[in-house]
Amino acid sequence: MSLDLDHGTTAVLGGSAARGRVGASRARSLVVCGVPALLALVLGLWGLRRQGAIWRDEAATWEVARRSIPEIWHLVGQVDVVHWLYYLLIHTVFEVFGASLAALRLPSVLGLVVAVAATAATGRRLGGPLAGLAAGLVLALLPVMQRYAQEGRSFALVAAGVAVATWLLVGAVYPAGPTAARDGRRWRDAWGWRWGAYAAVVLVTALLNWLSLFAWAAHGVTVVLARRRGRRPLLSRWLTTAVVIVPGTLPLILASRPQASQVAWIPPASAASLLGVTAMLAVGLVCARIPRRAPEEPSPVPVGLPLLAVPQLGLLLASLLVEPLYVDRYVLFTYIGLSLLVGSTVAWAVRAVPAYGRARGREWGRVRGEALLAGVMAVAFLALLPLEVGLRTWASRTDDVRVAAHKVAELARPGDGVVFLPDQRRDAALVTPGAFRGLDDVALTESPVASGTLYGVEAAPERIRAAMLAHRRIVVVSDADDKSGGSAPFPPSPRDLVKRAVLDRHFTATGVAETGGRRVTVYERAR
Repeated sequence: MSLDLDHGTTAVLGGSAARGRVGASRARSLVVCGVPALLALVLGLWGLRRQGAIWRDEAATWEVARRSIPEIWHLVGQVDVVHWLYYLLIHTVFEVFGASLAALRLPSVLGLVVAVAATAATGRRLGGPLAGLAAGLVLALLPVMQRYAQEGRSFALVAAGVAVATWLLVGAVYPAGPTAARDGRRWRDAWGWRWGAYAAVVLVTALLNWLSLFAWAAHGVTVVLARRRGRRPLLSRWLTTAVVIVPGTLPLILASRPQASQVAWIPPASAASLLGVTAMLAVGLVCARIPRRAPEEPSPVPVGLPLLAVPQLGLLLASLLVEPLYVDRYVLFTYIGLSLLVGSTVAWAVRAVPAYGRARGREWGRVRGEALLAGVMAVAFLALLPLEVGLRTWASRTDDVRVAAHKVAELARPGDGVVFLPDQRRDAALVTPGAFRGLDDVALTESPVASGTLYGVEAAPERIRAAMLAHRRIVVVSDADDKSGGSAPFPPSPRDLVKRAVLDRHFTATGVAETGGRRVTVYERAR
């Protein structure tokens, strides 16, 4: 049996033609989904440990996931309730495989693998095997996807959920291509399991991060567009999924509102963010104008364009009308829509170029679309290689918690006091407690676990002042760019102002080291 991904046809050598067609279809599906998924897995495992570095957001996951389930539940009652399901997942992974950087990041790697495979399958249904293969490869090669595939946060898993939900939706809207919608049994089967599975996947994804509901809204636009093209009334079926999704996510949304101060660090959308969104939408619109198959056949445009535009514009609008919320990783899944559009355009191009050559009797017109696609993707990989290498170093993230802790162990002496400016920099001690053994955390009065917080509870400013003055030497851990004790964009807290005032008035800096995006300073009492 030989496969032709370019035209989606199969040549059968011997045996039953029907069995051959089924076997060829399965083989094409395996190639279309498997090749991009394998590439995503290889890229995800490449440099996974990042030289042992762990940055501040991952440090929060690491520390919380090592708590017991009752302790995690105590925490999310006060902070980070939006991440409760993800914390429980990583806690389970740590319980089974042990706490390690690989165990922390492998779920995200697998999340990208699933997202890529589901995107390829969706692209195949909408544009044919070559379009599906191209869409999966594009998603796997995007540097932004590779970054979050190697982070111990939920974003890659959310993308996986959105990709699977999109695949299920497309299967329900187009059960087996354009003729299946006229087959009542196929349609009932699609309703029977695809719509139910779709609702379940959207719900679980929203419980990982409820901002993924923007994808559900984008799917609503897809359903409306499909209905206008003459499909059966789909809007009522899509709305029916709200019976599961809304009651399932509303408690999480309401519980997260009192914790809104946790996103107060997000600044208003910058000009660079607006320019980036505009560029993505422009690329999507250009790709949407590329000639497609017959109008009555499925197209990636009604699926990919809403999935790209609705979450991006929706989050920007919420940032303008409610409070600043726009962070690109919160809508990472929009790159699935972009990949569907770009992938179908690349597939059209690698078919059109040989056809143009054949029409003019050129030798290069004999090149197969699959071979040309492989060449295009190889060139793209090589062009992106410097950026991809950089993503696998600690410098690609804000900081490295562990290297700062090791510097403390190198500079501190037993009995020294340690001060964190601001208190969030205590994450270094929580991730690498051995480096702080024998040191006195002078400001801490209640541990993070006991208080149900991420960084613990610090004493009143007066007590912090007295505790600092009781030490001859103090080691201070702060951000490398910290000058005031605050954590931008927050102004310094009264506690941090007291810490800085005592250091400036009663201590002298005798040693400073900047490493991993942190500053470690040794102070001694002025004589």
